[in-house]
Amino acid sequence: MMAILDQYGKPIKSAELKKPAAGPTLGGVRQVITGHPADGLTPRRLAAIHQAAADGDPLRYLELAEDIEERDLHYLGVMATRKRAVAQLPITVKAASDSAEHKKHAAHVQSWIDDEVLQDSLFDMLDAIGKGFSVLEVEWRYHRGHLCPRDFTWRPQSWFEFDRLDGETVLLRDGTGGEILEPHRFLIHRHKSKSGLTIRSGLARVASWAWMYKAFTLRDWAIFTQNFGMPIRVGKYGPNASEEEKDVLWRAVSQIAGDCAAIIPDGMVIEFTEVGAKTSSSKLYEDRVDWFDRQISKAVLGQTTTTDAVSGGHAVAKEHRLVQEDIERADAKMVSGTINTQLVPNIVAFEFGPQDVYPKVSIGRPDEVELGEFAEAFAKLAPLGLTAPASYLRSRMQIPEAKGDEEMVGGRAPAPSPMAGLDFQEPGSAGGTTRPSLPARPSGIERMLASRQSRQDGEQLIDRMTRRIEDEAAGAIAGLAGEIRSVLEQSGDLREAVDKLSRMNLDPAALSEAMGRALALSHLCGQAALMDELDGR
Repeated sequence: MMAILDQYGKPIKSAELKKPAAGPTLGGVRQVITGHPADGLTPRRLAAIHQAAADGDPLRYLELAEDIEERDLHYLGVMATRKRAVAQLPITVKAASDSAEHKKHAAHVQSWIDDEVLQDSLFDMLDAIGKGFSVLEVEWRYHRGHLCPRDFTWRPQSWFEFDRLDGETVLLRDGTGGEILEPHRFLIHRHKSKSGLTIRSGLARVASWAWMYKAFTLRDWAIFTQNFGMPIRVGKYGPNASEEEKDVLWRAVSQIAGDCAAIIPDGMVIEFTEVGAKTSSSKLYEDRVDWFDRQISKAVLGQTTTTDAVSGGHAVAKEHRLVQEDIERADAKMVSGTINTQLVPNIVAFEFGPQDVYPKVSIGRPDEVELGEFAEAFAKLAPLGLTAPASYLRSRMQIPEAKGDEEMVGGRAPAPSPMAGLDFQEPGSAGGTTRPSLPARPSGIERMLASRQSRQDGEQLIDRMTRRIEDEAAGAIAGLAGEIRSVLEQSGDLREAVDKLSRMNLDPAALSEAMGRALALSHLCGQAALMDELDGR
């Protein structure tokens, strides 16, 4: 059996590809059960967590990032929106060149992508948006006779740490300084939202501050809501009351409804100053929470229209949609880069051996003009000479080609006859009327037309046919004129223009076709006139 070589030509044991390399441990440092540093979080503790992460101990920070995503509905929603925007995009493969061998490599990668193993893992890869990086363990298995990734297992970022020397190399946490990750076993995606160290480039670092202050507001709002409209209880005890009696009194006032209870000596007075505009006080909490949500939307999505209704109508929504598309393209490009550098080379090398160049995977929508704008532009430019293959138009419109004897709908309208709309009748036919009077010496064409029609004179019919022929030739002439005008505008002087025009290879096919139809019509009219002359009309 031939040895399996990675992209660098190093042999790999197939048995090592089948067993997990970063699985959980029961009593070690990679446990499924983790801490929750978000409990009772304060500004001082949050600053300490961020500082520890920057100093090389990101465990608490990564656990906090997980907590925030689990506890904040808005943060969870906008993060999921951004991840799914890329996770459902089409994936294409481009061969390294037009050679048969390179096309074979691309077809092999495309066949694997069609199994949607990669598509299903994009959501987990994009977990790096919040935490700065994500790690997926690759499970290699034989499928249809080919060794390829059959599953990607998301591993918690808290199971990994960074090299203290460079701050960038991801190591597997093992309690002894970190274990180097084998490149063909792991897919490490870095998704920076700002320049700097990977651990400091995730959105969770800045979102954690907004979440903490928002949590404070939600707590105060909950207390306000709980006690809104509830009576304030004040218990009074006499000067000779014992501590036991005070405890009994306290339990009595505190167990009636919720908070807002107190006990005081009988001779003491507490004055309660009424706070005005209680409804505006509750609105303050809501406005503050909404403000933090909008800041999180701006950080994650780059805009707020897709999460909140804002004034401005269609124009604002369209502008914000462009921002969303920009972020989507940038995210897709970063994910494509990770796949092309870490995954595709091994897929090809395991099957065909190490190569100098490899196929390129691209995630994202093609940069195409919107369908409505494309159809409108093509309808205007086609009469001027613009052509396009029918296969391209079908692909652009997503219209399949008919097969066999399938029923057809639509199609090209038949070309109108030069005589269309002209009501000709033989002399003496039923329902006919008398022919209009003609000039004393009409031409042959006029006599022919006058003898074949009943409601229009020959001169009008000649004008109609002439205009029709002019319309048919107008598009062809405009196309030639447009090419000549372009050359004249680009020329510096008349000599240069003459030189360029002499080298132009203009295509007069459309104009020749229109002229041919006009000559054919003229020939037929002449024959008809001759027949009339022979008949003595």
